[in-house]
Amino acid sequence: MPLDHSDKKLIAPTRAAAEAALRAFAPRMGKRYTNGRNYDRGPGQHRDVSMLSPYLRLRLVLEQDAVAIAVREHGAEAAEKFIQEVIWRGYFKGWMERRPVVWDQYREGLIRDLASLDRDRGLRRRVAAAEAGKTGLDCFDSWAEELVETGYLHNHARMWFASIWIFTLELPWRLGSDFFFRNLLDGDPASNTLGWRWVAGLHTRGKPYHAQAWNIAKFTNNRFDPRPAELAEVVEGLESEEPEGLPSVTPLRTLQVPNPDRPTALLITEEDCRPEDFDLSSLNFVGHATLSASHLRSRLPVSPLVEEFEQGALRDTASRIALDATALRAGVPTDLSCWASRLGATQIATPYIPTGPLRDWILEAKRSLDEAGIDLIEWRRDWDSAIWPYATAGFFKVKKQIPAILHNTGLM
Repeated sequence: MPLDHSDKKLIAPTRAAAEAALRAFAPRMGKRYTNGRNYDRGPGQHRDVSMLSPYLRLRLVLEQDAVAIAVREHGAEAAEKFIQEVIWRGYFKGWMERRPVVWDQYREGLIRDLASLDRDRGLRRRVAAAEAGKTGLDCFDSWAEELVETGYLHNHARMWFASIWIFTLELPWRLGSDFFFRNLLDGDPASNTLGWRWVAGLHTRGKPYHAQAWNIAKFTNNRFDPRPAELAEVVEGLESEEPEGLPSVTPLRTLQVPNPDRPTALLITEEDCRPEDFDLSSLNFVGHATLSASHLRSRLPVSPLVEEFEQGALRDTASRIALDATALRAGVPTDLSCWASRLGATQIATPYIPTGPLRDWILEAKRSLDEAGIDLIEWRRDWDSAIWPYATAGFFKVKKQIPAILHNTGLM
């Protein structure tokens, strides 16, 4: 059955579209969201969830703006679930910032899994069938098709899908995470990787997520009604794959303050398409660039929908703040220092680049930047600074601090 593509039409990569979507969902951030958020009604029917995640991912709309509207329209108590879900994104991002080695381990493990995929014809056939939505399990196949064709999946469907991938189909979890990362418009290295680890029982160790037939039937309003025998009856977490346990928490990176007297180049990336929120007028800019980097998500081809969404957002950002920006693509890391050197810049200023594939590329580029005497300056948002210090264990530690977080960011 052809999918309803109306979801895709809603997701235009501009700040104007993001803010319009935020305003449109504001009346539903309270009890309606609380009561309906777990229901996956299918493509084109996701009316009880905001679908703001692609905009939040690129910060075309900000987390604190979404929370501020929820508090204003419904009050913090009635909008509690919506607020918590928004803060989950900050929690995951902060958790990965505090344990960046988990990202390194994921990338190294993915390389091994992709090598196994090349060697093992049987595994290759099974993964291809799963990604093409040809497993014979209707719910799973429908979600695979929706993901590829729209770049979006309901959060509950993501959990079911990951659980079935790992425990029913018995496929390597990192290959499933990579499949999501290549196709999700809101693909975020922290949320995606840690979400799959959570399902696998690696994030909250010993507590894997079990996709059950009754739960799928209930929360899809019986669009799908799998037989219990079609799904894994018992699931065991994958903690044995990491017997050493979780790595230790590390301090957050200390950021360098920009020097207003130095010639500066502004770099805009998908990590934050709202550079105008920072004090740009205090710096001496000699040039500007957008840097497309979504292709770095995987060694396998990334969805054209993902690349188009990123590139559209970068164009919108440059146009919105009236910049004549050079369009760069993350290729050879030395290209960044060559661009800045041609401008005569001695520092590059950019919104914070968190742990993930772009951060990996930037670290490689930093070698040539250091050799050229060019500093990389990052701005971290107050919202992140308010959440990340608490993102050292499970979400409950952050959840307890939500009143303080809202107070410290001026939202209550």
